[in-house]
Amino acid sequence: MTNWADTLARFSAVVRTGAEFDAGAIACPNYPAARGVEVYRNNYRGNLHDALVGAYPVIRQLVGEEFFRLLAKRFIEGHPSRSGNLHRYGGELADFLGRFENTRHIPYLPDMARLEWAYHRAYFAPDVPPFDLARLADIAPEAYAGLRWRLHPGCTLLVSGFPVAAIWRAHQDDEDFRIDLDRGGEHLLVHRKDLRPDIADIAPAELHWLAQLQQDMAMGAATEATLAAHPDFDVAAALRRWLAQGVLVDFETAKGERS
Repeated sequence: MTNWADTLARFSAVVRTGAEFDAGAIACPNYPAARGVEVYRNNYRGNLHDALVGAYPVIRQLVGEEFFRLLAKRFIEGHPSRSGNLHRYGGELADFLGRFENTRHIPYLPDMARLEWAYHRAYFAPDVPPFDLARLADIAPEAYAGLRWRLHPGCTLLVSGFPVAAIWRAHQDDEDFRIDLDRGGEHLLVHRKDLRPDIADIAPAELHWLAQLQQDMAMGAATEATLAAHPDFDVAAALRRWLAQGVLVDFETAKGERS
């Protein structure tokens, strides 16, 4: 006798992959089983397509509606949903675009996808209370180097060889624009500011420092590594700026304890 869980697993695979389904496995008294499967399949693909539309509006504008539909179809075929929350679907699109032969003529498209996904993540990231500056008063100045700072969960650091933020901003106003793709890349911080996602251009030194902190490096070691690459880095100014911006939201002491 077939296990019901196995039947559901096979049915799920049929919906996702388009493979043929054993019509006798599930009784459909009112209409053919194949028709019912197709309804599920269309709803599944439609929901994932709409999720991609919501997460990547600029990509959609850049390639056009018809091509985006093809792109989404190819992506969905190889990337099934793994969460009941559709807001989590589509994070692999940047890597997919890097391999997709039909978009090779738009070399900045993968980085644009990374930027849009970061913006999407920032929008749906959980709320975190602002950091209480009074907590630092309980820390001896000589212990600052051992602090391990936590960035807001909606923060993403990006480095691109293309002006993707400029392209993204140009598409927010539906205006004609000309952007020189050879003008150089960008160092970006995507985060939530005043309850809305924000894309900030930041100095390479500050991105380097924040990246070390995001990798759980103690502040002293992160500062030393950043100064080795960027001798003019001002750690005090960076600490004040990113605390005020809500990017740094918590810390642990060298003993692994929150104060």
